[in-house]
Amino acid sequence: MEKYVIRGGIPLNGEVVISGAKNAAVAIVAATILCDEPVILENCPQISDITFCMKILRSMGAEVRVLSKNKIYIDTRSIAKARVPYDMARVMRASSYFLGSLLGRFHEAHVALPGGCDLGDRPIDQHLKAFTVLGARNDMTGGEVDLYADKLLGGLIYFDMNSVGATINAMLAACKADGYTVIENCAKEPHIVDVANFLNSMGADIMGAGTDTIKVHGVKRLHGVEYAIIPDQIEAGTFMVAAAATHGRVTIRNVIPKHLESITAVLRQIGVSVEEYDDYIRIWTPGALKATNINTMPHPGFPTDMQPQISTLLTLAQGASVVTDEIFSNRFRYVAELRRMGANAVVNSKAVFIQGVEKLHGAAVLAPDLRAGAALIIAGLMADGITEIGDIHYIQRGYENIVEKFRGLGADIKLVHSIDYHEDEIKINA
Repeated sequence: MEKYVIRGGIPLNGEVVISGAKNAAVAIVAATILCDEPVILENCPQISDITFCMKILRSMGAEVRVLSKNKIYIDTRSIAKARVPYDMARVMRASSYFLGSLLGRFHEAHVALPGGCDLGDRPIDQHLKAFTVLGARNDMTGGEVDLYADKLLGGLIYFDMNSVGATINAMLAACKADGYTVIENCAKEPHIVDVANFLNSMGADIMGAGTDTIKVHGVKRLHGVEYAIIPDQIEAGTFMVAAAATHGRVTIRNVIPKHLESITAVLRQIGVSVEEYDDYIRIWTPGALKATNINTMPHPGFPTDMQPQISTLLTLAQGASVVTDEIFSNRFRYVAELRRMGANAVVNSKAVFIQGVEKLHGAAVLAPDLRAGAALIIAGLMADGITEIGDIHYIQRGYENIVEKFRGLGADIKLVHSIDYHEDEIKINA
């Protein structure tokens, strides 16, 4: 079984380059199904979710080639059936994007209810509402969503709640629909804008992405393109917090500082210094960390995907902090793991109450999901002694070369298969 083994207490120093955005890339890979020509994607992260998306496309008959480290070629013209294999679709949440892209191309789609990290109830009712407005009928049999439409016609879609996935799926299904579609109460995250920019670069006519209202004029054809995916906002935020937590000094390159504004604002509240430049930022902690209260919000508020990382940082802040997250109901499972490491933190409903302690101590912990796993890496880097993190497949879903990147900053972190360590030595056994 693979684990990360970390010897903590070492300040991070140096430079790290951020990879392409996971949340944009998984949607863009699915969106290539709509294109009538081959597509080349650049800055595509080497993570297990993208590997799985490519596997899904290949299983459906697409030609997918890795041209270089972060550059892939995708030709979906040979896909003949609008069905994602059941066992593949149910593994990851992002498989839901195949519903919108397949419906937009074939006027039908068959995709199992998606899986992914267990963060609580994440229904697709808003996705189905959008598809219904566009003229699709839906059914669910045997855990699979079936969509059918004689034709897709533009209409007015109003979401009852803010949903990133439903907003993207509505754009995917509408961009080749006949007529004009208005999508209201949209999510506004940076990766939604990136998906819209990708579609527009192929000839779609989408306006307003990043605002409450998106307008789509349907087109008949989308042409091939070479497109670079935006940097990953959450990976950048994770390294920002890790630098702050270890009282190091880190330059984080290949970022869009505007995408990080909510994270930067909270870090400054806590006592962290952040310098912003055109495409990089610099992080250091000049003094003691200060407690604060945080509420996660849809963009441009503080992202729920950064909640575990920032909560981990606050375990060493002076005073009492409260972090509230009403977006996902099951996002605090990492707190029990932090308590193993000496954190004074208690979960009450949709909030975690944190009283800062002097230090954390290394322990054996398990990653309950992707972002919680990243938070436990940060905890291990902060802690005295050795931390072992299991169930790291969650972390590998969303972070490219995370061990190599942290090692490049001076961290003592290793990927091991089985371990036998003593007080002053870690032995790695193949």
